[in-house]
Amino acid sequence: MTEIPKAYEPKEIEKKWYPIWEDSGYFTPKMDSDAQSFSMVIPPPNVTGYLHMGHALNHTLGDVLVRWRRMQGDKTLWLPGTDHAGIATQVVVEKQLTKAGSSRQALGREEFVKKVWEWKAHSGGTIQRQMRLEGISVDWSRERFTLDENLSRAVIEVFNRLYEDGLIYRGEYMVNWSPVMGSAISDLEVEMKEVKGHLYHIAYPIKGSDERVVVATTRPETMLGDTAVAMNPSDERYRHLIGKTVILPLVGREIPLIQDEFVEKEFGTGLVKVTPAHDPNDFEMGKRHNLPFISVIGKDGKMTSEAPSAYQGLDRFEARKRVIADLEAQGYLVKVEDHTHNVGHSERSGEPIEPLLSTQWFLNVKPLAEVALQAVRDGRTRFVPEPWTKIYVDWMENIRPWCISRQLWWGHRIPAWYTEDGQVIVARTEAEALEKYRASGGTGNLRQDEDVLDTWFSSALWPFSTMGWPTETKDLEAFYPTTVLITGFDIIFFWVARMMMMGLKFMGDVPFRTVYITPLVRTSEGQKMSKSKGNVIDPLDIFNKYGTDAVRFTLTAATTWGSDIALQDSKMEGARNFANKIWNATRFVLMNCEEVTDPEWIDTSSTPATLADEWILSRLNSAIRDFNVSLTSYRYHDAANLLYHFFWDDFCDWYIELSKPLVTAKGENPAADLARQRIIFVLEHSLRLLHPIMPYITEELWQRLPHSGESIAIAPFPSVDETRIRPEIENDMDSVIETIKKIRNIRAEWNIAPSQTVKILIGTHDAHIRNLIESNSGHIERLARVEALELHEVLPPVTAAARAVVGNIEIAVPLEGMIDFAKERERLKRDIEKSEKELGGLQGRLNNPSFVDRAAPEVVAQTRERASELTAQLEKLVQTLSFLQ
Repeated sequence: MTEIPKAYEPKEIEKKWYPIWEDSGYFTPKMDSDAQSFSMVIPPPNVTGYLHMGHALNHTLGDVLVRWRRMQGDKTLWLPGTDHAGIATQVVVEKQLTKAGSSRQALGREEFVKKVWEWKAHSGGTIQRQMRLEGISVDWSRERFTLDENLSRAVIEVFNRLYEDGLIYRGEYMVNWSPVMGSAISDLEVEMKEVKGHLYHIAYPIKGSDERVVVATTRPETMLGDTAVAMNPSDERYRHLIGKTVILPLVGREIPLIQDEFVEKEFGTGLVKVTPAHDPNDFEMGKRHNLPFISVIGKDGKMTSEAPSAYQGLDRFEARKRVIADLEAQGYLVKVEDHTHNVGHSERSGEPIEPLLSTQWFLNVKPLAEVALQAVRDGRTRFVPEPWTKIYVDWMENIRPWCISRQLWWGHRIPAWYTEDGQVIVARTEAEALEKYRASGGTGNLRQDEDVLDTWFSSALWPFSTMGWPTETKDLEAFYPTTVLITGFDIIFFWVARMMMMGLKFMGDVPFRTVYITPLVRTSEGQKMSKSKGNVIDPLDIFNKYGTDAVRFTLTAATTWGSDIALQDSKMEGARNFANKIWNATRFVLMNCEEVTDPEWIDTSSTPATLADEWILSRLNSAIRDFNVSLTSYRYHDAANLLYHFFWDDFCDWYIELSKPLVTAKGENPAADLARQRIIFVLEHSLRLLHPIMPYITEELWQRLPHSGESIAIAPFPSVDETRIRPEIENDMDSVIETIKKIRNIRAEWNIAPSQTVKILIGTHDAHIRNLIESNSGHIERLARVEALELHEVLPPVTAAARAVVGNIEIAVPLEGMIDFAKERERLKRDIEKSEKELGGLQGRLNNPSFVDRAAPEVVAQTRERASELTAQLEKLVQTLSFLQ
């Protein structure tokens, strides 16, 4: 036991311990162990990324579980890694090239990819360094990257098998195109934003008549690619037009008027323009009616050669202005209305996406989704909290083919090669593709597909590719399926659902038994954090301000089912105070227990354990039991709060105070030696109990205590001794504690100075309680500043006494000579007058309908709460004053 500093300085402790844990291999599972396995894979952050509060919450909750299960003796693996983040990483490196006056096109594909690998080697490790600051106990020796050689091999193998099964195919379909990135993006990467725009009503002439039909659109530039106008078959208004053709304004092309159930009679004029090459719904209509597909907007966002010459080469938004002006000039623009509607934007680049026809690779996920759905319905994988199950099920029931190709250079290049005459050969390597081609009689050269796979394709394999698949490895045998996945709700579709499908397809089992969905971390005002609002909280800043353990405790204690987390400074300050309490309590124990070398509890017949000793043992074992139950059911809030109250209330506020006379005693004293032994035992167990949530401070203090083992990180988690949980002991101690509290409350209510002792009378018919009070009278007298304690079966008459009741215990504190009754009456009257005035004001506001209806709901609620508090306070003040009259 070295001398312990007075003040707790988290920065130095955090800097000290993590390298020791990592270098000592404490986070690496012992593969020769016969213990049961517990495994998790970390949601791989982007290699370009920085730690944010979502990471901090996810990693904290994961680490609490992993440290707990490791200490319980499980063979524990938490596997870390990062995602190559195709779009984000390519954008970062392209920006650097632009600053240097170059471009990826100037470099060429091979040199550009080399540049990206160079960037990763020098700048791509930021988030891993930041993750270490969180104290998370991942096995860095198994760190993976989605472009690692073995993970890339897994991706190629999966692609080939899915292609061989007929689930992967190539075709021209409507995709979400990002002109800025020059790539297709998935539906999940499209963010719908409310946009204030216009609705343009355009007249289309009926061929061979003076009649015109009016259609409305928000994107008039696409009309240049119209190939039909559509009506609902049951719409009587336009029945006379069936079989007619219309003339497309500005173009002069004749297009048919078709009938389709998709058209809503009640929307707009009941007629819609059909542009199959530029709208997903029109695309389906075009296929049903065998319409031409005319692409007038290109992948660069500019008008193509299929548009009239006057518009070719114009940017799509510039073309919109030109089309509107020309429609108006030629008399086709009927009217323009302001119109607010949702427009899809690329989450990555921020610009409006363009629905385009494009030849892409697709995965038919429907058969895979059916199996993954059944696995959840069967209970092989469960969602916690349970309501997230419905979100998963709804998505999987309505799943659409997945566009898996991306027009990028950074990523897993699609393992498909093309012959000179356009045949496609899918293979695991170029040599295998060439072999297949030669076997079929081919003699020409092969060209590999230029596209890469969607980043989420490789992420979908994460639980098994990271463990060595397609090779059968010891890791796969020991740790797949993983035990639990902790993740956010926003990637249930992107990632969780896809991992479920791939795991069941290629491993024959679910990838995880439980999916725990974390809440969202919001600002203290309950707002969602966003860069645009400027309200993003950097976890590193609050780690630095409050200490990592305090932030971890705050996040754990704030995690409840069904509620987001409002990250409040007051909560983190409270957690920092808790860390200080742990430090100071340990410092007190260490300063007084230097001669204790054995951390185990000692029972002796010569000096039996006191009521306080038996009580703290019962409370400790109850805390261990309840903590295990809470974490097993993922009730983080309950787990953190029961430890807080056990350590602060039971151990610090009561057990230390009850033990203090013996613990601080001088000279030879066998009872004092036992008291020190027992307080060390409880403290050492408490630190191990707290370690999963607060790893740094518990390691630092545990190392200063007598202990067994190298590190608290691999020390056994405290086990429950059910024989030590004794409700009758806890009831007895509660009676003593509540008696002390009541006497303290009386002293506070009557302003009795701390230096002044009081006389008390206690009456109870219960002989056991009388014996209990008598045997603990020393504690009561010392902790409640009592000079004399009288015990009675029936409390005798006492004048001018303050009274209280604890169960069947009556307490009386004579006040005669203790206080100045006249001054006390005046003080009470002033307090009553002040409270009545404030309450009157509050009631006036609450009785005013204008305030109740117009004020913010939280302000009204706060006003009601304060009024209720004042009412109770007034009642007590009046009661106390009546006693003095």
